[in-house]
Amino acid sequence: MSMHQCEDKNNQLVLADYERYFAQFQKVGQGQVFQFWEQLDSAQRLDLLQQASAVDLLELHELVQAHVLNQGRCSSADFAELRPAAYCAHPKNGGDPSRWQSAWDQGVQALADGRVAAFTVAGGQGTRLGFEGPKGTFPISPLSQKTLFQIFAEKLLRSSQRFSAQIPWYILTSEINHQATVEAFEQAAYFGLSPDSVHFIVQGLVPAVDYSGKILLEAPDKIAKTPDGHGGALRALVRSGALNTLKTLGVDVISYFQVDNPMVSCIDPYFIGFHLLEQSQLSSKMVQKAHAAEKVGVFCEHSGKQMVVEYSDLPPSLQSAQTSEGGLLFQGGSIAIHLFDRDFVEQVAGSGNQLPFHRADKKIPYLNSAGQHIQPTEANGVKFELFVFDALPLAHRTLIIETIRRDEFSPVKNAEGADSPISSRQDQLRQFARWVQAAGVKLPVDSTGLPVFEFEISPCFAVDELDFVARWQSLPQQPSIAAGTILSAALFESIA
Repeated sequence: MSMHQCEDKNNQLVLADYERYFAQFQKVGQGQVFQFWEQLDSAQRLDLLQQASAVDLLELHELVQAHVLNQGRCSSADFAELRPAAYCAHPKNGGDPSRWQSAWDQGVQALADGRVAAFTVAGGQGTRLGFEGPKGTFPISPLSQKTLFQIFAEKLLRSSQRFSAQIPWYILTSEINHQATVEAFEQAAYFGLSPDSVHFIVQGLVPAVDYSGKILLEAPDKIAKTPDGHGGALRALVRSGALNTLKTLGVDVISYFQVDNPMVSCIDPYFIGFHLLEQSQLSSKMVQKAHAAEKVGVFCEHSGKQMVVEYSDLPPSLQSAQTSEGGLLFQGGSIAIHLFDRDFVEQVAGSGNQLPFHRADKKIPYLNSAGQHIQPTEANGVKFELFVFDALPLAHRTLIIETIRRDEFSPVKNAEGADSPISSRQDQLRQFARWVQAAGVKLPVDSTGLPVFEFEISPCFAVDELDFVARWQSLPQQPSIAAGTILSAALFESIA
């Protein structure tokens, strides 16, 4: 067959696909997706058809009907019946130490048995931080300027060594940062991890629509799509085949955390142990809210089911409601740290997806019918997103355990002020100081616990206070800690 014959055959196939997809889209009132077809070259036409093939028209139709055209939307929570969710208190706040020790033992055994995988949601860019590139590549450690990805990688590496465990790591990227994320790992030789243990999956996209429910175009050959939210991470695990791989590996516990929190305990034996002892399908960590108006979701209970209510949805009267002791009634802040049972993920995010979509009104750049690019100055359309915590009321057995904010939660969200690089680095320094003091070292700190000089403890040296104290005390010669000191795995090995 000649080259021209091949081209003719390919053109005929493209034309056939066009006629089929155009008919399907036209039938549901979305034929405008192909309005610039005649202006496209063959490559652009093929690209548009590939995008069209990925659109779930039935799902989109239901979303438009429910969230765009239906004006009778109502709140998912009846606030009069809302109660604070029960949780397992941390030993520092009155929790039963023996129960926590039992959980530790169970969690350590599960790790040694290879039952646990880590899962990081990392689809965002560092735009709000004034940073070009994937957020996971943002440098955040106080001295060595390790990136978020490197910190997590070293925590997983140390946990693997500590518990003689094989811990697969799945990282959710997005269409906009996937290639850059993979390249960052390749250039860093996977931060010491085996490349075979690190897996990248891409977040799903959903078409954006205008207020009449019509799919918007970003370019003549490009459908405007937006990520399907952090809840879409669960669908991505299923659709990518990762869940089947985990089943083959014997992994049934998935440790979920988001990329913006360098202080997260990526692998927590206590948490894992509680999850397994309670036979929980979905377990979550909470911190006591810093103040009534803190912008975190709140763990609540409604009709016997646990749920998270967004801070923006909780009425001010409930935000500030107090207990008889004077504390906040709704005090359980959600920090996006969860454990999922593998089969439960399949149940809620598989082919019969049970997670509800939410509507978000956004300023969505688009191409008008005249082919002009429009950059709106106010919300002009709707994106649809899934929330991971919406899986809570779908679970038959759930568990919430308390963690201590200063030990595990200092996210990097804003360029300045609260939850900024400066505040996070200072919180890391305070944590390092507490670990050193717990090991019996005298260290000068200010009234907030911030050491008077900067030093750093590498996650390869220790991942928590218990680990640090044990490693420090095992050294035959303990080094001095001064300004600029970095306690690394190499230092430990050279001294030990």
